[in-house]
Amino acid sequence: MSLLSGDADPGESRGPERIAAAAPVSGRVTFNRLELNRILNLYGRMVADGEWRDYAIDFLRDKAVFSIFRRASEVPLYRIEKDPRLARKQGAYSVISAGGLILRRGHDLERVLLAIDRKLSLV
Repeated sequence: MSLLSGDADPGESRGPERIAAAAPVSGRVTFNRLELNRILNLYGRMVADGEWRDYAIDFLRDKAVFSIFRRASEVPLYRIEKDPRLARKQGAYSVISAGGLILRRGHDLERVLLAIDRKLSLV
């Protein structure tokens, strides 16, 4: 099969496939820039205090999870989850402890993160 026989150029048929592969994966729940900025600000403060050392982000089909670790080889201390299915009910955001206990759930990420955000207080 040659190009002279009227066949289409093989490079042309791969063009749209490359574009589709370069596009972001749809159907996944993600944190937007503002949410991720707030979470990483809290994470940075806790790393500076020596409390936390590592994190992982998972973008799943039904929820996004930000896991916080004290050591990389341990189970996560906390998981910050965004589940849009719960947005109209209990709130899309939740903070879950290592034992699976939901510490706080709500519609506003700022308020939910207060469960693990220890502010310095004047003594």
